[in-house]
Amino acid sequence: MKSRTKPALQAVPAATVQLTLPVQGVLKDVQSAFYGLCIQAGKAVLAAMMEGDRVALCGPKGVPDADRQAVRGGSTRSAVVLGGQRIGVRRPRARAVDAGELELPSFAWAAAADPLNTATMAAIAAGVSMRRYSGTLEPLPPTETASSTSKSATSRRFIALSEEQLRQWLSRPLGELDLPVVMIDGIHFRDRVILAALGIDAQGNKHVLGLREGSTESTRVVRSLLSDLIERGLDADRARLWVIDGGKALRKAIVETFGAAALIQRCQEHKRRNVIEHLPQELHASVGRALRDAWNSGNAELAKKQLQRLAT
Repeated sequence: MKSRTKPALQAVPAATVQLTLPVQGVLKDVQSAFYGLCIQAGKAVLAAMMEGDRVALCGPKGVPDADRQAVRGGSTRSAVVLGGQRIGVRRPRARAVDAGELELPSFAWAAAADPLNTATMAAIAAGVSMRRYSGTLEPLPPTETASSTSKSATSRRFIALSEEQLRQWLSRPLGELDLPVVMIDGIHFRDRVILAALGIDAQGNKHVLGLREGSTESTRVVRSLLSDLIERGLDADRARLWVIDGGKALRKAIVETFGAAALIQRCQEHKRRNVIEHLPQELHASVGRALRDAWNSGNAELAKKQLQRLAT
């Protein structure tokens, strides 16, 4: 049941989200995939906000109005920076009946600065992972003030709508996805950690599956994330490879939830960093190269001998 105290949001339609990223890169892809998902949501939400601005200026499309002060003018190619990347967008155009083209407040706001900076992504991730509505933000302005030119009002609306969009995507059923591999890692945002699950399907495509605020050291948080995945259709009886860091609580929660069906691989990137951090600087390159050579070997017995020789 939706809370009656929450302002209504007009989120863009739900979509099937599939992010194709390089298979190499291990758990660092968890952060990359989450950032990519935020950029997709931000782009969709900005498009909806710009169209909302045009409706406020021109009135509903297809509805005659003799007193109309502005008319639609198609759209044009533009670009904004989202998440540090320059992203192409289609900008709707509106023209005043007697004064030329009009500025869309939401586009002017987005063009002035990156709407998806680190602080914004942290707020979105926290709101989605804690399943709260804009919990890190001030209340969203009422619907009738959505077209306000106030930068703070526009920013709050953008974050709230992006939260809602991500929540829709991260609530989708998982039963139809063929996911032989799932990665879990924490994304660090200053004083908070967002635990993210990333599924890899049989074709190598990567799907962000869910978020929780907490760390890999919290069994309770991991269990909550895993329970959500199962409730949404992840087959708990299927043998599956789980790629994780060295967190004992994370391993414990996976084994307790999936039993013998869970095959656990510690992330090689985390292992490499942990080993390198214990060595003097002059050994970093050679040891890192030796580890990669062993892990990339097609012969398990040979790889084991290489690692034993390195340890010796």
